[in-house]
Amino acid sequence: MPEKLIVSAGPHTRRNTPMLVPAVGIRGPVSLVTPQGQRLAAQVVECGEETRLAFLLPELACGQTLELRVEPGEAAGPGVEVREIGTDQLQVRVAGEHFTTYNFGRQYAKPNFYPVLVSGTRLTRDFPLGEGPEGESKDHKHHISMYVAHGDLNGTDIWSEDKDFGRTVHRGFEGVVSGPVVGGFESTNDWVTAGGQKIISERRRVVFWAQPDAGRLMDLTVEFTATEGPVKFGDTKEGGIISVRLATSMDGKHGGLIRNAYGGLTEEETWGKRAQWVDYCGPVGGRTFGVTIYDHPSSFRYPTWWHVRDYGLFTANPFAWHDYYGDPKVDGSHLVPAGGTLCFRYRLYFHPGDTCEAAVSERYHDFINPPRVKEA
Repeated sequence: MPEKLIVSAGPHTRRNTPMLVPAVGIRGPVSLVTPQGQRLAAQVVECGEETRLAFLLPELACGQTLELRVEPGEAAGPGVEVREIGTDQLQVRVAGEHFTTYNFGRQYAKPNFYPVLVSGTRLTRDFPLGEGPEGESKDHKHHISMYVAHGDLNGTDIWSEDKDFGRTVHRGFEGVVSGPVVGGFESTNDWVTAGGQKIISERRRVVFWAQPDAGRLMDLTVEFTATEGPVKFGDTKEGGIISVRLATSMDGKHGGLIRNAYGGLTEEETWGKRAQWVDYCGPVGGRTFGVTIYDHPSSFRYPTWWHVRDYGLFTANPFAWHDYYGDPKVDGSHLVPAGGTLCFRYRLYFHPGDTCEAAVSERYHDFINPPRVKEA
């Protein structure tokens, strides 16, 4: 087991930064101790075939380093608890507060996260799964809080829920994890036609970080494998590999604001544009909250295009070229060959305050340019 870890902030100031480092030689529970004697929670987690150590780096100024002593024994942290409720739900609690519930039963056309809460405030629309506040919009019944979908897979619509639509069928969990630093799950899904014929396999990995402040972080990896033969992801704006329908009061037409990584504002400057991230913030419950989706450089067609609307729909969709460019001769479809894979990776940041107050731009580098770590 290493005695010490030296963490370098690099050119960015860090604050409660998620860290995943190789856990070579670490056996059993450990904690990390700062030079001031502060004990940080750490958690050994399995990441595919690798074992890694997860922890949250406290505030560290740009250009600074921090020496962390590795000691046996678990330190308490805010914690993430992921537990099954009944037969078709996983409830996620962060620092003891309900953050979201993953609904995967056959009564849904696709698994979804509902509700999504920060400090007890619902950031996604209740309709059609719940009774929302007065004045909540009731359009697009298939915009179910937060979900993964696409409107043209070999011609099958797995986006809308009107007629002859396909479904995403939950097949099982590879693992469900809770802990002092992270919690989450890995699941397998089949995307099928209206008649139930399998089109493609999906592996979904979701990680929730135990942020000690009011913000919430969720990492999502979606990996498709063409197990049944070639699969064409068609060119359509009706889709989003990660899709969010925000609370109605946050809509751009009700006082909310869309902002992307290049400084584009409103639907007019962000819809159909490529950007590393988009943040959508607005008033809800008497306060300002926002949701950021960060795209990762390893994602297909990074940086992605965005299907983001003033009425609260917010999706990462890299396929809808003929709509984005207003040219029917442009084709954004993509063919995954038999046995081939297609992978997307995102981080979602649910935050109090607007884009600037939540330091959305700075926190993107925690995701794509994390601090460096070496053993000492």
